[in-house]
Amino acid sequence: MQLPWWWELGDPCAWTGQGRGTRRMSPATTGTFLLTVYTIFSKVHSDRNVYPSAGVLFVHVLEREYFKGEFPPYPKPGEISNDPITFNTNLMGYPDRPGWLRYIQRTPYSDGVLYGSPTAENVGKPTVIEITAYNRRTFETARHNLIINIMSAEDFPLPYQAEFFIKNMNVEEMLASEVLGDFLGAVKNVWQPERLNAINITSALDRGGRVPLPINDMKEGVYVMVGADVPFSSCLREVENPQNQLRCSQEMEPVITCDKKFRTQFYIDWCKISLVDRTKQVSTYQEVIRGEGILPDGGEYKPPSDSLKSRDYYTDFLVTLAVPSAVALVLFLILAYIMCCRREGVIQLVHHSAIQKSTKELRDMSKNREIAWPLSTLPVFHPVTGEIIPPLHTDNYESTNMPLMQTQQNLPHQTQIPQQQTTGEY
Repeated sequence: MQLPWWWELGDPCAWTGQGRGTRRMSPATTGTFLLTVYTIFSKVHSDRNVYPSAGVLFVHVLEREYFKGEFPPYPKPGEISNDPITFNTNLMGYPDRPGWLRYIQRTPYSDGVLYGSPTAENVGKPTVIEITAYNRRTFETARHNLIINIMSAEDFPLPYQAEFFIKNMNVEEMLASEVLGDFLGAVKNVWQPERLNAINITSALDRGGRVPLPINDMKEGVYVMVGADVPFSSCLREVENPQNQLRCSQEMEPVITCDKKFRTQFYIDWCKISLVDRTKQVSTYQEVIRGEGILPDGGEYKPPSDSLKSRDYYTDFLVTLAVPSAVALVLFLILAYIMCCRREGVIQLVHHSAIQKSTKELRDMSKNREIAWPLSTLPVFHPVTGEIIPPLHTDNYESTNMPLMQTQQNLPHQTQIPQQQTTGEY
């Protein structure tokens, strides 16, 4: 018989007192059993249910301390476990979250935050979010589900909505309950509504803002939308003054009388404030009139007969093939006549060829300079001594520049003829 898994931990009869009840668990065995039971039940979490309202800001913090119990502490004795933990959130059965729900966690040593504003379309539909925690030191995971039951609000949406841009806050800082409460308190003092709700919070990075430089503790900024049931106060209306609009166009701060009520903690960019009055918005919904745009009844559909007449496509084939072929043939004949029958260009080609032939002959003649020397340049006998006079040129002498006849002064070994003296001198 196969024994159950807990038999090795101790005799179950020791707990009931029946059968072999004389044997007891050792303290080490008891501790091992309790640790095993604790580990098994610690991995099983019941689903957590939350009930946000449509059109109202929803914030849920994923606390690291809550998930630390999922991962056994393995540090050395005397050390405190502070493992880096990150979270992954997604809609059950899908790789990402719903469109209205956002998530942020700055570092693995900070808590994660789920936030967003549910829409009226999701009312009555439970949204199951799978939350997976990753221990970056031990690579262990833990998972539990968050069931979001969206409730319908009584006066959703609030008719008067204002969106503020806070320059000295990050989104996770603004999502803190005490900070958000301080901001709503300041808005309530300025607006004086009977009911005021935070509708949505959006990071400036999600609106196309740039990541700030890591100097002087600069913040990325956050947009906070609030809604009320009374019209806007005169202080909020000051942004719409022509003077303030002109200052905003010149990148100057507008003059707002109630700004000092926010300056103690929040730096608001009043040029980016948005005031929306839903009571003045014109509805674009048009009632559909039944019967309009419907085609008249055309009667019963009658399909074509099975016995169709055959159609002869021979004429169409000839027209499609013969006409382009005839046009191509005519163009070919015209081109052949121009290229072959028009002989004006042939004479010019022959003349050009003759010029090239003559040029080649001249170049060949210039290369061959072995020609007969003139008689005046041949060696002769000296008339007095009988010696052979060398030629008037040398081998390396340029024959083209040599004169045919030279003067008497240039002739070597020339006999000087005495000149006749003048009379009276003997």
